[in-house]
Amino acid sequence: MQVRSVTEPRAEPAATPREVPNQRDIVDRRVLNAALEPIAHDEALSREVQRVRVREVLKDAYAKGAAEIRRRFEEQAAGGRATVRAMSFLVDQLIRVAYDFASTHVYQAPNPSAAERLVIIAVGGYGRAELAPCSDIDLLFLHPYKRAPRGEQLVEFVLYMLWDLGLKVGHATRSIDDCIRLAQADMTIRTALLEARYLCGDEKLYAELKQRFLAKIVKGTGREFAAAKLVERGERHKRMGDSRYVVEPNVKEGKGGLRDLHTLFWIAKDAHRVERIEDLVGKGVFAREEAATFAKALDFLWTVRCHLHYLARRAEDRLTFDMQ
Repeated sequence: MQVRSVTEPRAEPAATPREVPNQRDIVDRRVLNAALEPIAHDEALSREVQRVRVREVLKDAYAKGAAEIRRRFEEQAAGGRATVRAMSFLVDQLIRVAYDFASTHVYQAPNPSAAERLVIIAVGGYGRAELAPCSDIDLLFLHPYKRAPRGEQLVEFVLYMLWDLGLKVGHATRSIDDCIRLAQADMTIRTALLEARYLCGDEKLYAELKQRFLAKIVKGTGREFAAAKLVERGERHKRMGDSRYVVEPNVKEGKGGLRDLHTLFWIAKDAHRVERIEDLVGKGVFAREEAATFAKALDFLWTVRCHLHYLARRAEDRLTFDMQ
């Protein structure tokens, strides 16, 4: 992978076909858009009825897509990493369809002003395109410098649509200045923005955030970031019992769990500007065999976590005796 310079950010694709095979068996945006066209052009529908009809289409698509992902996991032994990437892909498409419908048909603006620009960005674990079956979806709604009424309407439309689908959404609406200021003061926000991923909306606004984030926050602060994440890891270990040998381990937060692997990758990503574990081989951080071992460990822990979510029907990360 060619590393982009600070002055040349661009929007990364959400997930490649190689990472999510047979995507259209999960969800097909063209089919969804075609199903929404009659709703958009039915002048007899009130806005509220229109919203309900859109919700029904998206809810059906989410249910079918999630069922297909679970079928692959349980019947075809798709691994944990494949499953969380597929879940991320499914939600990506629904967010894009909802945003496109709202911006094109509900709150139209043929020539939006500079203040009306808006971009929806995935952050945190969802920004990595990793979404466990019952995990929260973390979104950043980014506007240029002040909130415009149309932007607030679009944010509200997308959020209510996701909530109506039964999804748990963590969200923030901020300007670029807000993001930079908060990232300077809060290591959690800095980490979330490190994994920011473009979903839909104004790509130039997203690129501006990435450029300023890399220049103002990341550049020259790698050692500080690594030290802070290791301290954070140590404190988390103490809270979780500070032992690998736990009879009911937490596969996400426990020692040797997913969060430890993510911490290592965050440090490497911050230092080397990479997007994938495999990219660290070319940087000399990992030997090819080490990268494969790291990926295998991730896949195992994600597989266990997906089983826990499916069995509990909620976000459950503790491998209790009952689950064992």
